[in-house]
Amino acid sequence: MDSIDTLLRDALAMRASDIHLKVGSPPIVRVDGALRSLDGTGSLRPEDTQGLAEEMFTPRASVDYKENGSADFAYGRTDLGRFRVTAFSQRGSMSIVIRPVVPDARSFEELGLPAGLEKMVGVKSGLVLVTGPSGSGKTTTMSSIVDWVNSHKAYSIVTIEDPIEILHSDKRSIVVQREVGVDTPHPAEALRSAMRHDADLILVSEITDHETAGAAMDAAETGHLVISSMRTSDPAETINRFVSMFPEARRTSTRGQLAAQLQGIVSQLLVDAGDGRMVLACEVLTNNERIQQWILSDREPATLMDIIKDSSFYGMQTFDQALLGHVVNRTIDISAALPYARNTHEIKAKALSAGLTI
Repeated sequence: MDSIDTLLRDALAMRASDIHLKVGSPPIVRVDGALRSLDGTGSLRPEDTQGLAEEMFTPRASVDYKENGSADFAYGRTDLGRFRVTAFSQRGSMSIVIRPVVPDARSFEELGLPAGLEKMVGVKSGLVLVTGPSGSGKTTTMSSIVDWVNSHKAYSIVTIEDPIEILHSDKRSIVVQREVGVDTPHPAEALRSAMRHDADLILVSEITDHETAGAAMDAAETGHLVISSMRTSDPAETINRFVSMFPEARRTSTRGQLAAQLQGIVSQLLVDAGDGRMVLACEVLTNNERIQQWILSDREPATLMDIIKDSSFYGMQTFDQALLGHVVNRTIDISAALPYARNTHEIKAKALSAGLTI
């Protein structure tokens, strides 16, 4: 079996976006949205995937795999670039999924992020959450935010990542990147430490527990801008999940803190355009008095959706509004948008009124 670097080099030459290594199958790559076998390779044996993983494993990843049966980590080579790697056990053998990481942060415009994001992250303090399922581009968006601030502000930036994927060099700002499990044992501890390190912006790759959520709110409350992500589908689920991380006795006070400190939520999904392209659609919430009242009162998610839908003046938009914008601008066909829409009839009607043929 070839070395992992040779395999990755061949995959990159095919413009692969993902590489799948599974016992009993040849290496599989995703090119332009379709899966295909890597040229000139045979089926992998258990010792093949094990050996390839061991070439990439960091000390922490090796321990994680032995203890938990899975490991997420970054692998990098100067001549190849950086990769996000997930190794996991299935049916008694190891499988690996590898994704090349874009070497440089991309601009908001290149990614198709909403125009109001600059205003949302241009403030001095508060909490900004980027949400969506795995593979929806949250890490890419947060790296773009760091790069925008790095390019436009003279800030001290501290990132707390698990793992570090995109490296940021100093521009107008100073950027310190810390990796969980290497430079710090837990993101909450690193967040509290960053507050003592003269940080203006603190990025933590994901909020998954009340310790990290509490530390993020404390940092926002003491004058820091905090950027993080959650694996939630929309703003209503994000707010409710955030609050539910805390013990019942703390949830009312948590809603009060969140209502005061939240700057905004950008929820993402990637739409399959059907021609090998994935197009970003975003649901955007920006905090104002009506949003604060909803957070404090714990009303139904549909009520929040109505507020977002009626608040385009404040830079808000629903997924359906984002999808309709793509359809009207011919970024995607309506047939590609409808599977992702909440209200397909409304999108069809508005597309017809905009002069489109359905």
